[in-house]
Amino acid sequence: MTAKLQWKHVLFIILGTAIMSFGLVYFNMENNLADGGFTGITLILYFIFEINPAYSNLVLNIPLFIIGWKILGRNAFIYTLIGTLSVSFFLWLFQAYTFVSIPLYDDMTLAALFAGVFLGVGLGIVFRYGGTTGGVDILARLGFKYFGWSMGRTMFIFDAVVITSSLIYLNYREAMYTLLAVFVAAKVIDFMQQGAYSGKAAMIVSEHATDIASAILQEMDRGATILKGKGTFTGEDREVLYCVVGRNELVRLKNLIAKLDPHAFVSLGDVQDVMGEGFTLDENKKPLEI
Repeated sequence: MTAKLQWKHVLFIILGTAIMSFGLVYFNMENNLADGGFTGITLILYFIFEINPAYSNLVLNIPLFIIGWKILGRNAFIYTLIGTLSVSFFLWLFQAYTFVSIPLYDDMTLAALFAGVFLGVGLGIVFRYGGTTGGVDILARLGFKYFGWSMGRTMFIFDAVVITSSLIYLNYREAMYTLLAVFVAAKVIDFMQQGAYSGKAAMIVSEHATDIASAILQEMDRGATILKGKGTFTGEDREVLYCVVGRNELVRLKNLIAKLDPHAFVSLGDVQDVMGEGFTLDENKKPLEI
């Protein structure tokens, strides 16, 4: 990341925190659901002591900002500060003004699913544009730097402790739906991080690799790379063609290969994120807008 702040990132971080906060207020808080991390702590304080999460979120994060600003770097610190302040602002806003009424306590499955989706989408956007909402992320970085603790393990243990502590105010039914919401949120965050440009990768072993590569370039406007390989059974040198296409182009690719070499060996795999010309860059090597 460059030293200069990118306002596009700032705007998307604010958007992500708005989505996340909406979910926390209208699904978690309205339906007595907990959460992990510092968000979970703010919910514990809310349900037991009636402390507004908008305020407790700031109070909990201020000491971490003071301790952790040096290890985050300038941009990461500013983005994290924006994310944390935005969460508190939107938590306050959605509690102060009722924009919509979504009574779902009689259908806790929907409440848990929507809680997970809103939290996952919101955090996914924040993470994708270089921000965080403070809390456990800073703790995990500190633990890694000074004690060598795995960041993933630190975050998992902290979340587990917070969710377990939430049993103080949760009944078994609400606890089970909380686990569902946390699971859905984790899956949605993973989905959001996989990239805007997913596709299919093809490994093609053929005696006509050069012809297939030319056809892919001319008919599909996609590039390909010819690798040198050697068959373990025959011991013969073979050309292996590697290319990546969009999911909607897969049928065209398979038909093209079958037309030029029906006996070609083709292996297909999912590609979670693609960067480069035709996906994130145009023909002039300039970034495409996402």
